[in-house]
Amino acid sequence: MKFQAEIDVMPKKEILDPQGKAVSGSMKNLDLSEITHVRIGKHISLEVEADNEAAAHEKVEQACKKLLANLIMESYTFNLHQA
Repeated sequence: MKFQAEIDVMPKKEILDPQGKAVSGSMKNLDLSEITHVRIGKHISLEVEADNEAAAHEKVEQACKKLLANLIMESYTFNLHQA
């Protein structure tokens, strides 16, 4: 079976996010001062072949822990559905 995973990787809240800080500061220049506390991460979409949803979940979990996220500085969440 094929499954589709949508993964969001974000800097941990206690980690400085210079890109997000720069974007937050620029909002005032764009007359969007109501927008604050911007955090910028990455979104990853992938397809995984597995016998069932539990096996697909485990494969995506391992991919996130071993490659897609730096667990010292980032956290991740993902949604999985059958493709």
